[in-house]
Amino acid sequence: MVRTLGVAVVGFGWMGRVHTQAYARVPHHFPQLPLRPRLVAVAEEVPGRADEAAERFGFASATRDWREIAADPRVEAVSVTAPNFLHREIGVAMAEAGKHLWIEKPVGLTAADARAVADAVAAAGVQGAVGFNYRNAPAVEAARDLIAAGEIGTVTHARVRLFSDYAAHPEGALTWRFERERGGSGVLGDLASHGVDLARFLLGDIAELTADTAVFVPERARPAGATAGHTRATGGAPGPVENEDYVGCLLRFASGARGVLEACRVSVGEQNTYGFEVHGTRGAVFWDFRRMNELGVSRGTGYQDQPVSTVYVGPGAGEYAAFQPGAANAMGYDDLKVIEAYRFLRSVAEGTPYGTTLADAVHSAAALDAMTRSAESGTWVSVRP
Repeated sequence: MVRTLGVAVVGFGWMGRVHTQAYARVPHHFPQLPLRPRLVAVAEEVPGRADEAAERFGFASATRDWREIAADPRVEAVSVTAPNFLHREIGVAMAEAGKHLWIEKPVGLTAADARAVADAVAAAGVQGAVGFNYRNAPAVEAARDLIAAGEIGTVTHARVRLFSDYAAHPEGALTWRFERERGGSGVLGDLASHGVDLARFLLGDIAELTADTAVFVPERARPAGATAGHTRATGGAPGPVENEDYVGCLLRFASGARGVLEACRVSVGEQNTYGFEVHGTRGAVFWDFRRMNELGVSRGTGYQDQPVSTVYVGPGAGEYAAFQPGAANAMGYDDLKVIEAYRFLRSVAEGTPYGTTLADAVHSAAALDAMTRSAESGTWVSVRP
């Protein structure tokens, strides 16, 4: 028996559109799912944007006030893709209203915010999922299985990198992302949160860390009107960039492994250069988001001069079979969000978590808070979710 689930989206910038398209695609890729999402409502405070979304994507209703969605009995599940400073208020309110919650990372401005949303979800008995999409790549799941099976021996050290140029232009608008009050941390919440989740997903909990941060573009122009994404603004009144462009971090995992995490939003010449290298006592595994369906794998007994092979993941890895019939057929970013939507909806259907949870958000946020404290103090800091 297939039933319909009323869903809503709060915040309709680029990520709101990605969530909406993921809901629409889920039935095509996962026909066995006993739920069919129905687009009931969309909320966006920018004038006209919600109405445009409703007309374009087929939402039954549109509003500028997210509180109307919390009170709407037609809505059973909500995607929250609003700016970071609204995550806690909206997330808690939706959970308390009995709505299942798919919320984008970093789930607020601090670990306390993420924990408040997690507690509200648990208290309400609803399901919660978080937008850590990179762990959904079939190649990343294959790498995790390979590491867990001991294929590269005992993990000794790893590097996670997230470099991008989306904020590199000095004329980039001074949006909420660059303000402490509304954006919280800068590249920490935006990119390093993904890096922490990938590190934990592959290697387990982070015990302690030491970090250094920097702002490389200290001033930007204020936008004259509403913005979406990473727009440019020339001629506006200048204002200070209040959060970090760059973070470099040394990690100590609970397992005893060591790690390096580095993220930057102003890396000229780098476009979504995200990935990891994990080294063990008998081998290594490498992944680059820009070659999302490939792994570099070194394993054997050669140790010195041991070669690296390119492995093209296929239907046996993660949810790959829901998208392509054979290895080396490409998948893309939006497919990862379809997987995320499927796992969220499956959690709702089965009444048990499947995929990322609010607990993952709390762990990531705790590490980000520790990075901030470490950068301020210049010391090693324990990570306590």
